[in-house]
Amino acid sequence: MKIFENKKVRVTIIVVALILILLTILAIFKPSESALIDSLSPETRQMIEADANSTRKRVTVTYNDMLAINYLSVSSSGASTVSERRVGFCGGIYNADEGAAKIVGQMVNYTYRMLGCGENWMHGAKLTILLTTITVFVGVILGTFLALGKVSKIKILSSFCSGYIFFFRGTPLLIQLFVIYFTIPGVFGFAWKNIFSAGDMEAVYKGAFLAALITFSLNSGAYCAEIVRAAIQSIDKGQAEAAKALGMSYSQTMSRIIIPQSVRRMIPPVCNEFIMILKDASLVFAISLMDITTISKNIMTSEGSYLVFIPALIIYLIITAVFTYIFDKIEKKFSVYE
Repeated sequence: MKIFENKKVRVTIIVVALILILLTILAIFKPSESALIDSLSPETRQMIEADANSTRKRVTVTYNDMLAINYLSVSSSGASTVSERRVGFCGGIYNADEGAAKIVGQMVNYTYRMLGCGENWMHGAKLTILLTTITVFVGVILGTFLALGKVSKIKILSSFCSGYIFFFRGTPLLIQLFVIYFTIPGVFGFAWKNIFSAGDMEAVYKGAFLAALITFSLNSGAYCAEIVRAAIQSIDKGQAEAAKALGMSYSQTMSRIIIPQSVRRMIPPVCNEFIMILKDASLVFAISLMDITTISKNIMTSEGSYLVFIPALIIYLIITAVFTYIFDKIEKKFSVYE
């Protein structure tokens, strides 16, 4: 196959395959949850067994499984308190109550929580990626209509679209989020959570997600409009004049000739817009939407550990790197700028 003829592609595939093989081997030899529990002190194990048969829970057992490494934390409340932590890696079990193993255990726990492992779909990295993807998709569609309106010869429509673009590009995204999430419901007397059923336990977070999605989409639409407009106006005017000479209407010219050619020119800036929105999505912490940044902040507040921001930084970097790599391949394949 031609795809394997490229040396860089072959090297990438080999590296990925080796990493997957290594992770698989480490996962096979990783100690089980029961093995981690068995490594605890006899007193702690007795408390866990007694707590399992009691209606009043005193022991909190936290288990995080991150494929090649796992982490167990046990703590209790009441007269007799215990606090023990273990890290399992490569067949070994290590005491994570102090030293380097403690830091590793904390990193595993923080990363597990920020990725939303064991949680529903509205948590951590999944929420960040979901919000960004939908935002850019809606933003491109909205931006296309705004761009067409701005270059339209209908003055009222052109003025409206120009004003919309100026407003959303000229005001901070965070303030826009506050206006849509706080001000608009206050003025019109409704709450975002009430859009969903009263018995929905996630109504507050879903309402916040909807408000954030609307805000980010409206903002992205303004930026995408300028991307689309620039792409449209980069097409030689002679093509539009030729289409007019052939009797084609304005809408036919745009839909059949100008826009199809503009799409290829839009790819690089739209990919950049995606990366920008991906990072700007961290602003949703301001409305307590449980993305990576909010979860990191909550962990830091509850546990007093500033180390939590290190895995948060790495998660953002990995997500950005993955999408940058994907977009780079898309640009090379479809973009006119080669």
